[in-house]
Amino acid sequence: MSAHVSQSITRKSASNLALAFVLLPKAKRNGMAALYAFCRQVDDLADEDSVPVEQRRQRLAEWRDDIRKACDQASPLFPVNQELAPIIARYRLPFGLFDELIRGVEMDLDIKSNPRCRDYAVLLGKALQLTNILRDVRADAERGRIYLPLEELERCSVRPEEILRLEYSPRFGRAAASVADRARDFYRQAREALPDEERRSMGAAELMGSVYWRLLQKLETQRFNVFDPATTRVSKPQKLFLIFRTWYRLTTGALVPNYGTP
Repeated sequence: MSAHVSQSITRKSASNLALAFVLLPKAKRNGMAALYAFCRQVDDLADEDSVPVEQRRQRLAEWRDDIRKACDQASPLFPVNQELAPIIARYRLPFGLFDELIRGVEMDLDIKSNPRCRDYAVLLGKALQLTNILRDVRADAERGRIYLPLEELERCSVRPEEILRLEYSPRFGRAAASVADRARDFYRQAREALPDEERRSMGAAELMGSVYWRLLQKLETQRFNVFDPATTRVSKPQKLFLIFRTWYRLTTGALVPNYGTP
């Protein structure tokens, strides 16, 4: 099966999820690329703010009609749907799955604001930022930069020049642990702030929270010795597991934050 258009869209996305497809056999990889490309196309269309809302709504209706043709074994017009057609036939994918996805992105066209969602986003964003700062201490120091809070360094008697020389000490470990405690508190608050009715729409954010929570735990395990040349990362198998678990919980309606626990 040729999947040139879908593969091009997948490559350009630079998505962690798309990167995971390389582990699949070629036939399944092409199929997942086509499914991903469909999701990407309709999602990008819904988010295209330069296009009037009603025009986006009409284009999504056209995508719905076209994917219905693919599900009915007719002849779809859009290249991505043409590449999806044999996948749909092989795995007997029902139109309802694609219709539900389109209805999901159509919700983005209606301006709605949940103040608790904003609180959740701010809290989780702070947690991710602090985790990222801890992970990148060495890389930032090599560029002559320090983003750790100065008050924490002073409280633990850590001089900036020690960090710039990439010198680890128990004092630095204590300062980093204090920053990690802040991050943990933000993760906990984000977990509590996520509204039940918005859980399914926050799947991507929840996946990021899960990955960075794992990263924070790895940093804690190594006592924040972040000056090792090998950057601390969440392994690809762990990422794949977290992706699968988030997807499964989304589809079963059982998604709960996988971070911020004691």
